[in-house]
Amino acid sequence: MTGLFYRAVMRLLSVNLGRPATVPYTDHPRGITGIDKRPADGPVRIAAPGPDGASGVAGDTVCDTRHHGGEHQAVYAVAREDLDDWERELGRPLRAGVFGENLTTVGLDVSGALIGEHWRIGGGPLLEVTSGRIPCRTFQGHLGEKQWVRRFTRAAAPGAYLRVIEPGEVRAGDPVEVVHRPGHEVTVALQFRAVTTERALLPRLLAAGDALHPVALAKARAYVEASRAVPRGPAPGAPAVPSPALHRTEAR
Repeated sequence: MTGLFYRAVMRLLSVNLGRPATVPYTDHPRGITGIDKRPADGPVRIAAPGPDGASGVAGDTVCDTRHHGGEHQAVYAVAREDLDDWERELGRPLRAGVFGENLTTVGLDVSGALIGEHWRIGGGPLLEVTSGRIPCRTFQGHLGEKQWVRRFTRAAAPGAYLRVIEPGEVRAGDPVEVVHRPGHEVTVALQFRAVTTERALLPRLLAAGDALHPVALAKARAYVEASRAVPRGPAPGAPAVPSPALHRTEAR
């Protein structure tokens, strides 16, 4: 599938913005969310959001800054091809922006992107891939699909969060160019699997270094340290000593 993505022309299908809405399915203290994003008509400025945890996309709203927005999640991108796959599985149309993504792309394997990969969009911003999106209760309520969090997690095609290296304007139809690919093999999909369902993969994330979202990097480092702390077994002839369970020492 990745090969098919990269043979196509990589471009933005749409730039999507969310407005606050009151809903019954979010754990936000005021019951609001900006997940329902809609395509913008004209150019939109992208810039680093600063320390307040807001969106990096002008005109977009991030309501729950405990889990979304901020420097390392300034922009969220999803491949139209992944939306098409979900359309076939769910048997319903999925418009651009329905996953809460700011950028809907065409021809770009977003979940196959490397952590630390740089994208230049048109003549505008330079963005860096940091991590995959973790599904939540709000996402499930917005889609209205049973066991959505579990199904989305199992698919391991989460789309990518990006930080802003250089600001600029974007609009639908702009080309997306991958201008830098780091020399490791840590993709967004691998990072997502490591922090969700396959924790044994966490040590591999360390190859991405500081380009990785700090929370994921901390989990990987904690897992490695916990693994080192677990006794490997008694020396020959020594009495057996019970080993602590790994899940009691690893980061959560």
